[in-house]
Amino acid sequence: MIALFLFSMGACQTTDKEQKKENLTQYVDQRIGTGGHGHVFMGANVPYGLVQVGPTSIPQSWDWTSGYHISDTTCIGFSQTHLSGTGIGDLADITLMPVVGEVTPGRGVESDSLSGQWSYFSHAKERMYPGYYATHLDRYDVAVELTATARVALHRYTYPAQKQGAVILDLVNGTCWDKATACMLQQVGPQQLSGYRYSKGWADNQKLFFTISFSLPIQSVRYLDTHLEPVLHPATDTTIRYARIDFDTSKKNDLLAKVALSPVSVANATKNMEAEMPTWNFKAVAQQAKEKWNAELNRIQITSSDKSVLRNFYTAMYHTMVAPSVFNDVDGSYRGADDKIYPQADFVNYTTFSLWDTYRAAQPLMTLIHADRVNDIVNTMLHIFDQQGKLPVWHLMGCETNCMVGNPAIPVVADALLKGFTGFDQEKAFQAMKKTAMLDERGLDLLKNYGYIPSDLYNESVATCMEYAIADGALAAVAKKLGKEADDTYFSKRSLSYQHYFDPTTRFMRGRLLNGSFRTPFDPFLATHRDCDYTEGNAWQYTWLVPHDVNGLINLFGGKEQMVTKLDSLFIVDSQLGSQASPDISGLIGQYAHGNEPSHHILYLYTLLDQPWKTAEKVRYVLTHLYADKPNGLSGNEDVGQMSAWYILSSLGFYQVNPAGGEYIFGTPLIDRAILRVENGKQFVIEAVNNSTTNKYIQRITLNGIPYTKAGIDYSTLMKGGKLQFFMGNERTTWIK
Repeated sequence: MIALFLFSMGACQTTDKEQKKENLTQYVDQRIGTGGHGHVFMGANVPYGLVQVGPTSIPQSWDWTSGYHISDTTCIGFSQTHLSGTGIGDLADITLMPVVGEVTPGRGVESDSLSGQWSYFSHAKERMYPGYYATHLDRYDVAVELTATARVALHRYTYPAQKQGAVILDLVNGTCWDKATACMLQQVGPQQLSGYRYSKGWADNQKLFFTISFSLPIQSVRYLDTHLEPVLHPATDTTIRYARIDFDTSKKNDLLAKVALSPVSVANATKNMEAEMPTWNFKAVAQQAKEKWNAELNRIQITSSDKSVLRNFYTAMYHTMVAPSVFNDVDGSYRGADDKIYPQADFVNYTTFSLWDTYRAAQPLMTLIHADRVNDIVNTMLHIFDQQGKLPVWHLMGCETNCMVGNPAIPVVADALLKGFTGFDQEKAFQAMKKTAMLDERGLDLLKNYGYIPSDLYNESVATCMEYAIADGALAAVAKKLGKEADDTYFSKRSLSYQHYFDPTTRFMRGRLLNGSFRTPFDPFLATHRDCDYTEGNAWQYTWLVPHDVNGLINLFGGKEQMVTKLDSLFIVDSQLGSQASPDISGLIGQYAHGNEPSHHILYLYTLLDQPWKTAEKVRYVLTHLYADKPNGLSGNEDVGQMSAWYILSSLGFYQVNPAGGEYIFGTPLIDRAILRVENGKQFVIEAVNNSTTNKYIQRITLNGIPYTKAGIDYSTLMKGGKLQFFMGNERTTWIK
């Protein structure tokens, strides 16, 4: 094996009790996931920051939901907010574009150099590392550099020598379905502008306030509306959509711009700037951002002889920390889901909860390595419950989008409670989960009335009900822990609602009508986007969506042997989906779809079916074939960290199948060694002895030197610290007793 000198030698010299901080940002490649359907963010930010400042392109379609795609070299400016890995586009708020000469504001078109402020750029001239991004605008010969703190972006533009520079401030163009509804902008000082941008899109009532400070005096400001007509009274006119700000850059051709954001007010945006970025030292701010990333990446230190594993692993860690995003000001105030201002909250408020995706792995990963943030995440959700009457479904910029099916916040809150987190009111958490589960919306009324959701009364009924069953199972586990017997009984029964859809003849989960019959005709391969019994999937994929009750699913099949036979078929049948299938169904191995989240636990079912070598074979294949250190390195949407969280956990050798308090089930480690910083200064060390391409099967396991014969490991054991050793070999065998 070839040693990685700088990294591996350092790791070898570090004892298990003394974890030395390594330079791990060197392994983050932000281009990974910017091609294909990865949809990841490109730009500068800090972990979990509100600001994600980066380029926004001309195309505004599905593969540009983050505002950037590696196939494209157009730019309409540098926006302060972006999404990462989503299947729907929004944000790209408050776009700045440095220009030279007379330029007509707007998005423009590539064929018309006089329309819009856009420019080409070259990927060859891009430079980036965590917390820093740089590019060059060909049309204006302007170099652009970006960095950020949590709430403030810092831009640096280098104009051509002897040329007069200007900045187009674009309040019109967001990403994809975003639309500005009201904007205000005014000059409040010789070098400062402030205003707000209200918009509607995926987040239907987004309000963002900003203050912009420039390093040079403003010569003039021209305010324009949507039709590029002058706005004469900017202090009171909400129709402003563009501004051109001119500067004298003929002698000093560097211009810096601080852009501070707030969900509350312009005054708070100014406070955020004063608190987080009092300096104009671009290099110092970028270095500080890099150090913040490095500190977070060091929560897991891995050793591998394969540099591509290091790049994939640490880029995956980077992706998991783009969001959730901080959504309060430095004084603690924030805008709630009810559009009211809440002053000086005693917790950190967050937004961007892609919960249908992240409850499966990203949130369980957070409980392992970011336990310090979990209480704030739960408290945010409980306050959202107070403000909107239910736990979040898919929350974005303080707005409920109700995107996707089920009650995905319930497993997240339940997981924290079941794992022993105490920094929130547990009784309130239970009541919030229960009341959310007992609403009459989104098919819940049908579930309560009939015990399942009839397919002739509700679209996507199978997926919806099966997701509710997972949430109900989580809620029942919490009720049991808290000694609420009646609730435990009720929700335990409801968690079995998935059984109504199992057809013992075809051995698939099928749509069931109100009269009790299965929907016909039936094609297990057919997946019609948003117009069938499943959500972004088909019967082949949804038949396995019972992570909370694997034994119950085994019983439906008639035993482990019968279930294994069907599960084997999943990976070898034809990959056809039909012409109307969702593009989210990707990363196919037979009908297994790794590019979409409902499949993510499936590979680990083999371990629970007493054939762990099949889990090892398939997990290792996915890790090495469906993830790669290249732009098209993700097999589906990143989905705000979920795809990457699967990679991280699976590379360590396990995955939490039951998302609420469940064990981390063993698969196969890809890394040779890992040190996890868990809590209270403790470390959990994982070693894969004799690991290689052929030695991918676990032969035996020891925990702290003692033989270990379980299928997985629980959370409390991991958090105590210790050493887990996988002894690897090439024999298909089992260690489980």
